Amino acid sequence: MKNSLGKVYRIKPRQPKVAVIGAGPAGLSAAYMLSKRGVPVEVFEAGTQPGGLAKSISLWNQTVDLGPHRFFSKDERVNRLWFEVVGSDFTVINRMTRIHYENKLFDYPLKPFDALAKLGLVEAVHCGLSYLKSKCSAPCDPATFEDWVVQHFGNRLYEMFFRTYSEKLWGISCQELDADFAAQRIRQLSLYEAVKNGLLKSNTRQHKTLVDEFAYPKLGAGMVYERMAQRIVQNGGFVHYGTQVEKVFTENGVATGIVLRDGALRKYDHIISSMPLPVLVARLPESPPHVKYLTQFLRFRNTILVYLQVDSPNLFPDNWLYVHSPEVRVGRITNFRNWSSDLYGAERSSILALEYWCNDEDALWREGEPQIVELAGKELRSSGLVGNAKILNGHVHRIPRCYPVYSTGYRKVLGPIQDYLGSIRGLQAIGRYGAFKYNNQDHSILMGILAAENVQEQASHNLWEVNTDYDSYQEDEAVVLR
Repeated sequence: MKNSLGKVYRIKPRQPKVAVIGAGPAGLSAAYMLSKRGVPVEVFEAGTQPGGLAKSISLWNQTVDLGPHRFFSKDERVNRLWFEVVGSDFTVINRMTRIHYENKLFDYPLKPFDALAKLGLVEAVHCGLSYLKSKCSAPCDPATFEDWVVQHFGNRLYEMFFRTYSEKLWGISCQELDADFAAQRIRQLSLYEAVKNGLLKSNTRQHKTLVDEFAYPKLGAGMVYERMAQRIVQNGGFVHYGTQVEKVFTENGVATGIVLRDGALRKYDHIISSMPLPVLVARLPESPPHVKYLTQFLRFRNTILVYLQVDSPNLFPDNWLYVHSPEVRVGRITNFRNWSSDLYGAERSSILALEYWCNDEDALWREGEPQIVELAGKELRSSGLVGNAKILNGHVHRIPRCYPVYSTGYRKVLGPIQDYLGSIRGLQAIGRYGAFKYNNQDHSILMGILAAENVQEQASHNLWEVNTDYDSYQEDEAVVLR
């Protein structure tokens, strides 16, 4: 443009005004990246603090996470962002995780020699024969989790180390669980390959891998997202807590704003949503009936975290344990004493988090806190993990809809929903909740980064493709269940 004197001025294009729904890893990563580039951004969080499933809370003068939250990534963009926020305020944790089964502790990731040795010679032979039987069967393209695991490890090892735990977590038979879960969380190898790799790497490995150690913020996983939220505000953005978004508003296939719980409509040029995908779609004013109908088949699993304060600083050395024993309901136990010393400071007690998974209609989800604490205390005592140490206190934290359930054929349901959302201009769905993907932190951070680039750089990243390249994602040497 020229003024009256003929001088040329460049008009800076107006930055889009962006709303981000949810202050979890995905939402905050998107907002943080946008705020750094001067994009006006507002984050709306229904809860009272940032972090979502990766937040930290204070209990008994200590800090704990919502279960174990280990950070690692092979993506340079994700690492760059994480370390930019954390700086030097992290520690390197020597990872130790094991499987608790029949009062024995098995190495995790699962190591065939360790497992077979602890099972005993007779059981080891049965496992070997079971594996050979699976190899003699005609190969097939597995549709279910059970098919996939039996084909790769044999029925015997499947029954011991895969079925019970997986059915605790998902609340459905492994014959109803899609093979995608196995492909996403269990490395693509067979028992034979695992034994062979174990023999070779036990003699040649000279360095630690992602399996052996990981980076962890000194003040808990939530520290990362608390800092992101602070920097968003410092960069001129806004983070609204205790502010629930009721729905995204669309007009003629374009997302134009959000409606808050009090009915207020706020206008934006772009919406980045991490609200649960079925809720988002069901409340969109222009959603076709058949798309809304499909959302009822996308189910989430709830978590009940029971924190127990135990009067001992030395219980067991693991960061967390997977509990495969079928006689108890607990599925995983985290020992926060074995993470960063900054979490507990001068306190001498240990805090353990016992995880129970259930659905909305399950009696356990509606049970009172005293009864749940009593159940957790009994199961912890029966495990033998705490000896005679006194359990001092208990606290229950309920997390609704935290695990998307990969029921068989779920992709056929999810596909049309993704296609419809992709047709709405100015709207992106991200995160574990928002994209109905079983994301780790790094997946959600990457989704946030890419969503920000789609807005500010007018990139065309397909966010549905994040966390689908299972082969390249798996950890070195890992046989990973979750």
